[in-house]
Parts: sequence; C-alpha cells; structure tokens
Amino acid sequence: MLTGGATLVLFPLSWLLKTTFGLSASEYAFGFATFYGAYVINDPHFSVTYLLFYKDARRRTLAASYDLSYRIRYAIAGFLVPAALVGWAFAALASHAAEQLGSMIQLMFFLVGWHYVKQGFGVLAVLSARRGVRMTSRERAVILVHCFAAWAYAWASPAAPAGEFAEKGVVYHALAHPRWLAITTGWVLAVSTVALAGVLFGRWRREKTMLPWAPLAGFIITVWSWTIYSSADRLIQYLIPALHSIQYFYFVWLMKRNEARAEEGPPSFGRPTAVRLGVLAVSALVLGWLLFRGAPTLLDGLRTPRTLRHGPIDALGVTPFFAAFFVVVNIHHYFMDHVIWRRDNPDTRYLRAT
Repeated sequence: MLTGGATLVLFPLSWLLKTTFGLSASEYAFGFATFYGAYVINDPHFSVTYLLFYKDARRRTLAASYDLSYRIRYAIAGFLVPAALVGWAFAALASHAAEQLGSMIQLMFFLVGWHYVKQGFGVLAVLSARRGVRMTSRERAVILVHCFAAWAYAWASPAAPAGEFAEKGVVYHALAHPRWLAITTGWVLAVSTVALAGVLFGRWRREKTMLPWAPLAGFIITVWSWTIYSSADRLIQYLIPALHSIQYFYFVWLMKRNEARAEEGPPSFGRPTAVRLGVLAVSALVLGWLLFRGAPTLLDGLRTPRTLRHGPIDALGVTPFFAAFFVVVNIHHYFMDHVIWRRDNPDTRYLRAT
C-alpha cells in the first residue's frame, strides 16, 4: 500500500466521489487537501534528501574508503549541480528573464519522468531482493529499457505545438512536442512492453514463479499510472506527487530505521531508534517549510512592493523566488537521489537488513 498499491484503492474512491458530488466539487476538495497536505508530505520528501545526502559530506567526498566513482558522482551532485542551478536561477531573476527560468522549468518537467521510473525500478529491485528474489542481468536490462521508454513517451505525449505557458506565476514559451516524436516513443514503449512481458513469462516458465507480486505491482503502478497515464483520472492526478512521496518515505524509513537499530548497541550505543527517526522527521518538516514556504515567501514579499512601485508585473509574476526555489530543489533532488540509492553507497546495505 505504501509503495504504490494504495492507488488501486483510490481509483474506485475517485469514481465514487465524482459520481456522488460531481467533478467540480470533488476537484475543489482534492485541490484544497493536497495543497495543504504538501506541507507534511511533498515538501519534507524533498528536504529529507538533503539530510541524507549531506550527512558526512567531507568524508563522502574525500575518504578513500569510498569508491572513486562514488566520490566523483557525489561531488558532481552535491556541489557542481546546485552551484550551476543556483547560478542559472540567480541570473534569470537578476535580469528579469522569464524565458531563462522557463527553460529551467522545462528541464524539471523533462527529468521528473526519469526520477519517477527510476524510483519504480528501485521498488521492484529492493523489495524483491528483500524477499530473496534477484533479477537476472537480462531481466534487469529489459526492465530498465522499459523504464526509459516509458519516461520518453510520457514526456513526448501528447503532441503539442510550441506555445506560451505559465508555471508558479512564470510565463514562458515551451518547446513543441511534435507528433512524430510521440508516435516514435510510443512504438518504442510498445516494443519494450512486449519485451518486459517476455522476460516475465520466461521467468515463470523457467522457475514456475514470477517476481514478487507486491514489488511488481508497485513498479507497474509507478511507471504506468503515475508516469505514462498520470492524467487518466483528474482527482488521482492531484494525489500522484503525494503517493510518490510516501513511496519515497518508505525506503527512507527502512534504511534509517535499520541503521539506527544497528547503532543502538555496542560499540556506538547511539540514541534510540524512535528518537533518531523522530528528529529526522521534524528536521525534514522544518527544512521543507523553509525551502518551499518560508524563504521564498519572504523574498517574494520583499520584491513585490518594489515591482508594484516601478511598473506592471513582468513575465516572472509576483512569486519568482517561489518558482526558482521550487525548480532548483526539484532538479537537485533528482541528482542527489541518483547518488543516495545506488549500490555503491554503503548506506544502502541497511535496505537489505530485516
């Protein structure tokens, strides 16, 4: 349920609400609930990544006990990427260039599918391994190809011309999604789906068993319901970011709980597990509020009076700092995740513990 299965319950609930109260009233209620729910679900899911990533940052960057490839990847994601993103956003805000900030927004929309399908693959790989089932190299390759094909199709479709769009108050021109690209990526997705079905059937014929159903369901729901057909149900569309965040929290809890349990006894004699998890949760809540509410609201509040005094609102809108924080944190989150949840990160050994 926590790693995607709740979606299957929410679809009939959504239908019942729309049938009983109508789409307009149901959408208003869902929009209201998810807006405020983001304070305790979506925002902390981003901020907890910073707490995980920058723990022991000096050692992770310099210590020879970490593989060189890991240290290089850590330095890129931890220092070069945020420096580039902050510099890009600062230049856009300083020059009042909505198109520059719009380019960042488009990059965020392009990468979010990669982030979702990659997390879906992690659900399948980690939870299957915890049940004693490991994928073959061929299965792993085919599943990853299916993930990337889903990401490409989700981004390319539906076909749309270039045009003017608004996001978080920023008005910008987005690139066209040509019809040929949507058709091509659709065919690639179809072929990868057949290949995926083939390797699953091959496993069943070879071993008389499938990959574990719960991890497989979490994977399929993440890829198909949350990524490819995320707009299939208007109400569920509001909930997908929260469902994704809850899925993420499950693995954070799993890893940090097992780490805390391992360090409770000798020789560390660390703080109780409940205390460490509680501190992590409160820290994520506070940092999430600061990144998405406190800091951007303060900066936008300082900027707006000056904007109103010196003329009409430009294409950056009245909340450009909120847009900049939102985009920078999102994109940086994707890159940090690509380091945290890889097998060469020693902390991931706690995902295998019971």
